[in-house]
Amino acid sequence: MSASVGLVVPAFRPDVDRLTEYVRSLDEALAPDAIRIELDDADDRVAAALSDLPATVHLSPYRRGKGAAVTAGFEALDTDVLGFVDADGSTAPAEFADVLAAITDGGADVAVGSRRHPDSTITSHQTFARRFLGDGFAWLARRMLDADLYDYQCGAKAITAESWAAVRQHLYEPGFAWDVELVAMAGALELDVAEVPITWEDMPGSTVSPVRTSVRLAGALLSSRHRAKQIRDSRVHNAIAATREEPTALVDKHD
Repeated sequence: MSASVGLVVPAFRPDVDRLTEYVRSLDEALAPDAIRIELDDADDRVAAALSDLPATVHLSPYRRGKGAAVTAGFEALDTDVLGFVDADGSTAPAEFADVLAAITDGGADVAVGSRRHPDSTITSHQTFARRFLGDGFAWLARRMLDADLYDYQCGAKAITAESWAAVRQHLYEPGFAWDVELVAMAGALELDVAEVPITWEDMPGSTVSPVRTSVRLAGALLSSRHRAKQIRDSRVHNAIAATREEPTALVDKHD
């Protein structure tokens, strides 16, 4: 029996035409069992414009953040494999098929699309600032986390439902730092994380500030490493955690 697949597309004030075209192409190319659009800070008119898509649209009146949106989407799905792609369409459906195949055919627990893998192809490059900061972050993350990857932040990832059940309670980051936190926790739990080289196209109109986001990512990397060490039962990090108030995991927060 083939594994059922559910996809989440987190979207914050999206280009409706671009998102519509992308979701239709995902459905046509991948034929997933479910597609769920997690729509942040949008009104009913945007939701109505997307209502004819082969997808469930969940509307949040405020900006939850990418991590919170993907988490909510994963929690709502009931499939064997859970995946997400960014709404700008940077990852073509055919490329995401390879990410899914690393799980459905390759047996990985988590599959991570990679723009920085030596076998990846970039058809339209980011600005120098975004590329420089992204490369620097990836270099640092490789030295601090159990999962040794070229790219932690690419918006194309998938995970088995069983692995999601193990990871979900350890995720706290509501924004873009959720990507690295997911990988960090998967590595600490000794899940099999596969990095999949993809062809990727940088899309204009990003809502991400490279400098501000890099600062947040650095803080998230430190906190993810700390929690990963706790999972590994580090006495030092457990002692540090005992002096702090425990934050609320994303799955325990309510939209």
